[in-house]
Formats: sequence, structure tokens, C-alpha cells
Amino acid sequence: MAKFVIIGSGPTGLGAAYRLKELGENDFIILEKSSYVGGLATSFEDEKGFTWDIGGHVQFSHYSYFDALMIKALGKEGWLHHERESWVWMEDRFVPYPFQNNIRYLKPETMWECLSGIIDAVKNSNSGLVAKNFREWILATFGSGIAKHFMIPYNYKVWAYPTEELAYQWIGERVAVTDLKRVTENIIFNKDDFSWGPNNTFQFPLRGGTGAIWESVANLVGREKIKLGVSVSSIDPKTKTIFLESGEKISYESILSTMPIDILTTIVNELPKEYIESAKGLLHSSSNIVGIGLKGKPKQEIQKKCWMYFPENDCPFYRVTVFSNYSPNNVPDINSNWSLMTETSESPKKILNRSTLIEDTIQGLLNTKLIESKNDIVSTWMYSADYGYPTPSLERDSILKKIIPALDSLSIYSRGRFGGWKYEVSNQDHSMMQGVEWANKIVLGLPEISFFYPNVANANYAKQ
Repeated sequence: MAKFVIIGSGPTGLGAAYRLKELGENDFIILEKSSYVGGLATSFEDEKGFTWDIGGHVQFSHYSYFDALMIKALGKEGWLHHERESWVWMEDRFVPYPFQNNIRYLKPETMWECLSGIIDAVKNSNSGLVAKNFREWILATFGSGIAKHFMIPYNYKVWAYPTEELAYQWIGERVAVTDLKRVTENIIFNKDDFSWGPNNTFQFPLRGGTGAIWESVANLVGREKIKLGVSVSSIDPKTKTIFLESGEKISYESILSTMPIDILTTIVNELPKEYIESAKGLLHSSSNIVGIGLKGKPKQEIQKKCWMYFPENDCPFYRVTVFSNYSPNNVPDINSNWSLMTETSESPKKILNRSTLIEDTIQGLLNTKLIESKNDIVSTWMYSADYGYPTPSLERDSILKKIIPALDSLSIYSRGRFGGWKYEVSNQDHSMMQGVEWANKIVLGLPEISFFYPNVANANYAKQ
């Protein structure tokens, strides 16, 4: 018997457990199917001593509570602080991000196509037409030039679904909209425009990659509260019993589940089929992370860059992180090694051959001039996350509005990156705070903000 059962030991589950303990509620247990904690925020060290994350995680926050726990987890001395340098590689050159503010870097013909598209978009901005999907929103917001050269091809590479199948209400702070006056000023006066965005400064662990954070939080929770290598086979909400694949049974009063909600609906006994069928309509992409460990030093042009975006078709990846720039301890010896970490998406609408992805990635790095020779490679590493990104599809919100209340009424609360399926609140800070706010709700009766009101959460409500 456990009063509270938490399924999953990623940021959401660990955040919930930490807050329960903080509130004096110690009758809880975390069930984790993997042999490690952290979920998608785990780090690995390969055989050659290179450290890798499951994607290009960076640490920035909308919450004072989250900030305080990060310091408690690693101490003030356990963090490195960076100014973001993000770039777009296209037309055989680097363009500063956000792309739309720095089109002066492009070939004159492309720059004019992008600028004239912005002008047309501004002219049509009072037409009264409402975008039906992400593609229409892109065209109305950025114009046909930026849509053609960057936004549409890049977003397909990221989401692995056509932009016309995506909604746009999730965007909020995630995408910089276009300011014609600002863009024109940058062109005329040759001004760089780097500073936009919520993560223009960020921090990263000195040692152990992103996973070191959650290993430490797990220690704060208490390892005795976490059962690893445990899979849930079914949940009976009538008897409030969890059945494990091992045959063990656990009674509970309330569940926080962070497993993908489309899987959760299939294991809740007697849940009406309409909810199971509805959940099948939720879309997601898979993430394939390839790490390339190298000897020597990065070339001058990328020595200070953090991450880079790749909208063109000469490489499989959409983003590359100079991971050795995040911490010198991400490589065996920073004086003689450096590293690149790439991300490539996959879905039924974007088929990928995983068996050749490492070689395809290496060729892409050569094509985009990030590396000069295969002979410099000393290590390769690959991780495929079948559930990588929750897709903000057109049907997503209507599906969640049906399923979430039904599960909540059974005292089964589905939250987190894939438990809640809201990309706009699925960063580490958002995810952890969904767990914290669930604990506050269950114990103190306080409202959940981050999950139900993403726009409020992304307005730094907790730091006001």
C-alpha cells in the first residue's frame, strides 16, 4: 500500500516526489520501468569517455522554485553559465538566430524574397482571415519567402509532420514573430540581432550532463522511494490497485502517471473504449540522437556556438549542439577532444533508416562543413527515443479535454511531457513543476497552473 504512487522518474515524477516529501507526505513510491532515473533528461557516458544527453537540453527557468531546487541539487559551484549562440546554416553560411531578424546574411536574391514576403504579410495583416493550421500561420506571420526558405522545411525536419497538420496555438514564446521595422533596420545598418528568446542565457551542469541534475534530485527524494526496472501492466481504479508485470500488486489512493497518455489509457481497466480510441489520435515524433566525439579542436567558426539549425536537405539532422562547449567535462580531455550532438526526427510521415543514421549523420556533418574529415572521429554514439516530442496536432487539445478529466475523476493524474502531451510546457522546468503543482493540489488543494494554463506559466508567473 502506498498513499501516492508516481509512475515514472523523470523531472515530473521526481518533482512530485520531492514536493510530497517537503510537505511531510512520505507515504509514496516511484515506479520506474528503466534501470535509471531521469527519463528523457538522462545522460550517458560512452566507452571512450564522452558524455551525451538525450537531445540538446539547456537549463533555463520560468520558476523560482525550480531555480532553488537546481542549486540545492548541484550547488552553486556545480553549474556553468552560458550566453546563447544559436545559428541557422543555409546557403553555405551561418545566419544568426532568430533567422527572420538576420536575413541580411543571405544571398541578395533570397534576402529580397524574404523581405518582400514580410512586406506582403504586413499588407495582408488586416484581412481578417484566421489561420487554420501552422502552415497558414507561418505564411501570414512571416510571408512566403521565409516560409519557403526556412520555416516550413525546418519545422518539417523538427516535427516530422507537415506543417498543415499542426496547430499553432502552442507557439507563445517558442517562435519569434516578425517585426518589419526591426528587420529593415538590421538590413540597412548591418545590425546583428542575437538576443531574442527566453533562453538567451542558460546554465549547464559542470559534470555528468543533464542527467546529473536528476540523479541528485533522486538522492534528495531518497533512493529507497524509487523502484527501478518495474513495469505497470494494468490499473484497476475501482479497487485502486496497480498490477505490475512481476505479479506484484500495489494499493493506492492517488496516482501521478508520466507514461505516455496513449499507453496509459490502454492499461486502465474498464476505461471506456472511446477514450482509448481518442488517445490513438495523439501524434508524436521519435528522436534519434547521434553523438560524434572528435579529436583536436573545433574550427574557429564554431568554437563559441551553442547549437545550430539545419533546414536544408543535405543533412538528416535538424539541430546540432557543440556539446563540448556546454562543459569541458563532456569530453575525455578538453585539450584534445571536442564533440557534436545531432538530433534527427522520425514519424510515420517522415521515415528514417536508423541502421544507416550514424553514417548519414557523418556525411551531413561533412556536407555542412562542421567537420573536415572522418579521420577526426574517435567515437560515435546513438540513442533512439521512440517518444521524443509530443506533436501539437490540430486534434490534440480536443482529445486532451476529453481524456484528462476522465482520468482525473479516477484519481489517475496524467502529467508531464507525454503524460500531459503539451509541448509548450514540456521543458525540464515545466515538467518538474507539473509534478510539484500536482503535489500541491493533492495535499494543499492549490490549483495547477503550468499544465492547464501554459500561457500563464510561460509568462514567468512564479517569478513575479
